[in-house]
Amino acid sequence: MNFSSLLGQLEGTALSSLEEFLSEESLGRIRHGDIRRRLGQIGQLPQIRPSMTDFRERVLIGDPADCDEATRPQLRNQLLDFIPWRKGPFEVFGIELDCEWRADMKWARLDGQIAPLKGRRVLDVGCGNGYYCFRMLGRQAGQVIGLEPHIPYAMQFWALKSFVPDANCWVLPMALEDFPGRSEYFDSAFSMGVLYHVRSPLDHLVSLHDSLRPGGELVLETIFVEGGEGYSLTPKNRYAQMRNVWFIPSIATLEVWLERCGFVDWKIIDRSITTPEEQRTTEWMPFESLVNSLDREDSKRTIEGYPAPMRVLLTARRPD
Repeated sequence: MNFSSLLGQLEGTALSSLEEFLSEESLGRIRHGDIRRRLGQIGQLPQIRPSMTDFRERVLIGDPADCDEATRPQLRNQLLDFIPWRKGPFEVFGIELDCEWRADMKWARLDGQIAPLKGRRVLDVGCGNGYYCFRMLGRQAGQVIGLEPHIPYAMQFWALKSFVPDANCWVLPMALEDFPGRSEYFDSAFSMGVLYHVRSPLDHLVSLHDSLRPGGELVLETIFVEGGEGYSLTPKNRYAQMRNVWFIPSIATLEVWLERCGFVDWKIIDRSITTPEEQRTTEWMPFESLVNSLDREDSKRTIEGYPAPMRVLLTARRPD
């Protein structure tokens, strides 16, 4: 993970304090997520430079002809070693990475409905393997910084980044709560599928607000439940087999949260019901997925008896 180019861009800004966290010494102190083994795996990947990329219509790195027939099966097996791949799909030198989430479907829902990303500084919180970071570059974002505290997912990004080292997108192995506060640095901030995983959703929204420059845009996607203002589901234990789900608000409650945290002009882009077409088990994520978390007799309920996942996608703005 070479952050020298990014640190050069951040010099003299409110994010220059990241230099200490991103030093080799600090990164070397990370003990969770088996980071040393993952970095070793990245170091063993073949050094291939793609003749072309496409991040606008998909995430494609390289032409099949860039990788010889003897190397491609080896590379495929090396990438499989990074499972589970959650967000995708990717195509790498002709290798199709069919990930659990058809994240391209979610991207299609927001594409053209948000502020144009051309030239903007973009923050992607809980970015996983960086799928959306690459798509943001495809919309000509000037700089993309993703935050992902789960080391195995962050390492998937760095495996892909090894083939496109000059791409101005970066995934930092850290959570939003560890990020410099009140930076007012970004033009756009994305929080996609994160809000229900944080213990304090209002603190999460305040941190997103403070990361934006005045007039900056928040793009928020989260699970919601039906209900009036003030209602939020708090699962007793698990929700859809997920342990770390704390609060699932109604849309009316979510709007109150946004207002309390300083946002204005919120607008709903899309509401959808998560289906097995969008989230499923694949070779690249061979473990249980959506169908295993729903009631077999009633797909509108989770196996715990809660409403099945429905998702809302909206934008909001930090006031000028």
